[in-house]
Amino acid sequence: MEVREIQDKGEWERFVGAAAPRTFLHSWAWGEFHGRQKQEIVRFGIYDAAVLTAVAQFITVSARRGRFLLCPHGPIVSLSHAGSPIVSEIIKTLTEFIRIYAVSKKFDFVRICPLFIDSLDNRAHFERAGYRDAPIHMHPELSWMLDITPIEDDLMAAMRKTTRYSIRKAEKDGVTVEMSDKAGDVERFYKVYEDTVDRQHFTPFSRTYLKNEFETFAQDNAARWFFAVYKGETISAAMIVFKGNSGFYHHGASIQRYAKIPASYLLQWNAIKEAKRRNLSLYNFWGISPEDRPGHPWAGLSLFKKGFGGFPEAYVPAQDLPLTKKYWLNFVIEKVRKIRRGL
Repeated sequence: MEVREIQDKGEWERFVGAAAPRTFLHSWAWGEFHGRQKQEIVRFGIYDAAVLTAVAQFITVSARRGRFLLCPHGPIVSLSHAGSPIVSEIIKTLTEFIRIYAVSKKFDFVRICPLFIDSLDNRAHFERAGYRDAPIHMHPELSWMLDITPIEDDLMAAMRKTTRYSIRKAEKDGVTVEMSDKAGDVERFYKVYEDTVDRQHFTPFSRTYLKNEFETFAQDNAARWFFAVYKGETISAAMIVFKGNSGFYHHGASIQRYAKIPASYLLQWNAIKEAKRRNLSLYNFWGISPEDRPGHPWAGLSLFKKGFGGFPEAYVPAQDLPLTKKYWLNFVIEKVRKIRRGL
């Protein structure tokens, strides 16, 4: 096997599209978005006898606590090789290459956030290659999925009773849902987003970050804003990404003073229907909290997501490949950060 850089968007997108991963974080567009954020992107292909078998997209992350290469939800392995013994060889080959590459570029560590189903065998691929569990996750490692191939009536019937009631109540209350493809509507989203940040005390993404993400995917008709409106005011909002065979609930917000108006339920139902209209098969609600963590900061949001029906999907935890002593300073800082956030 050998590793080569891929600079051809068509080759990359054909491979990732055929592999049909349940993520958009390994799309060409996700790399382009981070490029707009002034981060360097490198994309590699792992070839077996000249046949492309896997791809890995890395984003350069620079912080005072250390510089590292981040591989979000990768590497992506071809469907014909997924689950086969060759995966270990792919991980080994990629790791040997990326270690040399990262050291030459003076990175302190490499972090891979694999989209491999969590199992002892899949964890072993990384352990054998010299990785260790990262102290904190970068992307959801437990997601909530909904198969949206059934007809709408059957999807409604499979929901929790209170979720069905909330959707209908929002309609009766006069809530309407608007969909937008305009990047400038980030201002409309951000007004609701700021209310959510004040309430939940998390570090927000900037307007520029959200606008750049939306613009990058909207160029390929793959992103939409959804706004739930009540009495002329936007009280719930979301950015939905449509990529591969899935719709992804990536960013969301709501206004606390309208908590008794179940606008977010109707908004999500409209987003699901849009994904169905696009002939997609899955709706990905993104991250949820573990069942055994009732006090987790995401517990309430997770209950909301699960009400639509569906199933969980757990992935191998983020994996770190330490390269310098500075990695351990980062390890301690992130470990403390995780504890403080109650994650």
